[in-house]
Amino acid sequence: MKKIVLAGLVAFVAFSFKAVDVEKKEVKANESKIVWKGYKVTGSHEGNIILKSGSLSFNEDKLIGGEFVMDMTSLNVTDLEGEYKGKLEGHLKSDDFFGIENYPTASLVFTDVKATGKNSYSVTGDLTIKGKTNPITFSISIYGNKATASLKVDRTKYDVKYGSASFFDGLKDKAIYDEFDLVTDLQF
Repeated sequence: MKKIVLAGLVAFVAFSFKAVDVEKKEVKANESKIVWKGYKVTGSHEGNIILKSGSLSFNEDKLIGGEFVMDMTSLNVTDLEGEYKGKLEGHLKSDDFFGIENYPTASLVFTDVKATGKNSYSVTGDLTIKGKTNPITFSISIYGNKATASLKVDRTKYDVKYGSASFFDGLKDKAIYDEFDLVTDLQF
């Protein structure tokens, strides 16, 4: 009798949980765009980073996950030309900033996704830059096969402290703000 009751209980529990159908959609890296924008006391600079790979996971039409890898060696500057463009790109790729020789990629893995509207979500994820991982929360909107998101990143959490008034005194107008923006337009 105990075996029948136990078997019935196991069957009830097993059928009580609906299997989650996860559809993983690969992001078309060559059709997607990541723009960075950094700020300093005297202005700002911006450029692009190429998406190496990425995917978004859905249950039916609801976003439930995602993961991305950015090619930090592709980091470029789009608001300067010539010598100044080359100098800034070289400095951003150096150990003062992103140290691309040792850290050629950065990654983002979604850890929690909450719907905030019909096509919008609040996402918390683990962002890894220069081998350091920290949680980050941002909004993402999805329309058809496109997704857009804007992330505000505190670079000092990833050991990118060059020119930060939070760590160095007397920088005056040479200070670079701790936060930079990543704006993404993804196609999948």
